[in-house]
This record gives sequence, structure tokens and C-alpha cells, in this order.
Amino acid sequence: MLSIEDVINQVKSYNPEADTKLLKDAYQFAAVAHAGQKRLSGEDYIQHALACAFNLAKIRLDLATIVAGLLHDVPEDTNFTLEDIKKKFGKEVAKLVEGITKLGTLKYRGLERYAENLRKMFLAMTDDIRIILVKFADRIHNLQTLSAIRPDKRKRIALETLEIYAPIANRLGMGEMRGTLEDLAFPYVYPKEYAWVEDLAQNRLRLEVKYIERIKKIIQKELVENKIEISSIHGRIKHLYSLYKKLLERDKDINKIYDLIAIRIITKNVADCYRVLGVIHKKWTPLKGRIKDYIAQPKPNGYQSIHTTVFAERGKIVEFQIRDEQMHELAEYGVAAHWHFKENQNRRLTKEATVWLKGLLEIQKKIANHQDYLREVKVNIFQNRIFVFTPKGDVIDLPENATPVDFAYHIHT
Repeated sequence: MLSIEDVINQVKSYNPEADTKLLKDAYQFAAVAHAGQKRLSGEDYIQHALACAFNLAKIRLDLATIVAGLLHDVPEDTNFTLEDIKKKFGKEVAKLVEGITKLGTLKYRGLERYAENLRKMFLAMTDDIRIILVKFADRIHNLQTLSAIRPDKRKRIALETLEIYAPIANRLGMGEMRGTLEDLAFPYVYPKEYAWVEDLAQNRLRLEVKYIERIKKIIQKELVENKIEISSIHGRIKHLYSLYKKLLERDKDINKIYDLIAIRIITKNVADCYRVLGVIHKKWTPLKGRIKDYIAQPKPNGYQSIHTTVFAERGKIVEFQIRDEQMHELAEYGVAAHWHFKENQNRRLTKEATVWLKGLLEIQKKIANHQDYLREVKVNIFQNRIFVFTPKGDVIDLPENATPVDFAYHIHT
């Protein structure tokens, strides 16, 4: 069970000067408001508020957002009002809680309602991006306790996560958030496939971990000899849902997956990224066509890194990802990185996020027809995906070049 001290300790790990009294006051307020309330899992409702706040602290958000996480269900589920929150915690927190309350719960049925829910979500994001960050934190805990609710509702919530929340997290550059959301939803949407991929991954990981540690030691020695100081080097294990999608593209053959474990090297500056690349290529032969410079040409969500795949020791294939500290922070946290650490810092979003959010606002203003709106949203957010509605009004998310056979498979599995 979480406590407010767990939240405070997490916050102080990145913001030692944080106002812990504010966090304690918000917790006490939420505890009184939710007193006697239980979740379907049987735990006290305050545990959900704490989990939401803790998840926000894990992505190193500012105090106002974490306080909003503690209070996000108060106006909707208790006798306390937004005005009560405003008087106690100020306008900024109250506005965030109001945005979260207005967003409410997405009802995932029918074209018209689906489009309207997306409109509502994107309007909230353009008003204050932190609203969607609280929804992500809220959704993670809901997924972690999903086994307590009805099976049909479980699948709806999990499907909604894969098809709405995770793509938005990706578009906002929040790679780790996207992976977490997908992996928590995966077993509820595709249980058989999840069991298969998990078993496949665990068997391969048992073989790979020691080898990767050996490769890390070799490259660390090479970097020292070349007088290149790095911030860190570590293995990155591919998220299960991401692995599942990659397996579908590679004939379900795990031997064709070269980045199940990638070695990630974090450098002190951009120039050292290219120096590290040179050291790796001097030591091992790179695979043809497998060098990707996302520093020179960032992904649409702003992601930057150099990826290279090489024939390492004993001819085994290993992927390296090289980036500097700032690139790493943006790759892990995306737009959330702009609310890190200090309360009064410059919070200008990345150029990519700003342009994307402005584009969303323009779509909202110009397009009233639901079909046209979804078409535009597909291009701007859910790139290279198509959405097909079943006779029951459920939404099926398929790759752009999907066939009727793919659609039938999704309906009957």
C-alpha cells in the first residue's frame, strides 16, 4: 500500500526543495473527501489518489500537477466542490482538476460519441497539456487494478488504452509512458497473444542478458581508451506490446528481432554521440541499412537518437542507441519534461509538440462533420492506422494496409 510519504520521497528525489506541507495538506483533504469510499478491488479509494500522484511524481512533474493528481476525483465523487479546492489550493490546481473532471470517462461506442470524446480530450490538451498527463497517471492505476471489474468492461478500457491513450502518449514523445500503457492493456485485449509473447521474450532474455552485459563491458573499455566520458550505459528491454507488433511484421520469428535488448549509451553532448558511433563501428561491423540518425532527422514527435545495429562478439547482432542527456530526458518523458524540477522554469514545449497541438486546435475549429474529423485526426495523431466500426459500434484499430481478413480476425478473437 502506498502512503503520502512514498509520494513525497519520490518528489524529493528530483526536487529536494519541494513544499512537502502542500502535498500533505492535499493528501489530508483527499483522505477526508474520500473517507469510507472503496474501489471495486476492495482497497480504500484514497489509494487510487495516491497511486495517481505517485505515477505523476515518477515522471517528475511539478507540484501543482501532483496535487491535482491527489484531488482529481474529489469534485465528481465527493461532497467537496471545485470552489473548495480553489480556496484551499489556488487557481492553478483548481483549473487542472476542473479540466480533468470535464474530460470525464471516455465512452468508447459509436462514431458520433467516439469523435466527440476525442474532441473533448484534445481541447483539454490544448488548454493545458498537464490534464492529459494526469489522465495517463490515472489510467495506469486503473489498468493495474483492472482484474476487479467485469470482463467486458476490462476489454473496453484496455482497448481504449491501446487505441487512444497510447498513441497520444507516443505523439507527445512519451516513449516510456506509451510502453507502460500498452503493456498493461495488452493481456486484456489479446490474452493468448500476450501469453505467447511473454513466454517467447522470457526464454530469449534468459539467453541474452549475460551476453549483453559482456558487450557493455567491452564497449565501456573501448570508450575509456578513446577518452570519451559518458553519463551512463544500460540495457533497454523492449516492451512486450511493441515486441508483439514487431513480431507480426517479421513472420513471428524472434530471431529477426534485433532490439529485444538494446544497449543505450547516454553521452555528455551531441558531438560525443557521433564519437561513440565511430568507436562502435571501429570495433564491430554495422549491418547495412540499419544506421538511423534521428539526431539529424528527428521523428515527428521530436525523438532524437542514433540507432545502429552491429555484428558483435561471436557474430551476434546487437542494437545500440546513442543520445545525449537532454535527448534522453525528452525521449523518456516527452512533453512532461517541460514541467520538471522547478516551479518557475521556462515551460516552452518542443517545436514539434507546439505545432502539433496548434494543428489539433485548427482541426477542432474547422471541422464539424464527424467522419471528416476522424479522417483528419487519423492523419495528425494516429498516423498510418485505420479505424473500422463493428455493427455493435466498437472501434477496431488496424494498420493502414489491413485487409478484410484482418478485420474478421480482430472481431472473432
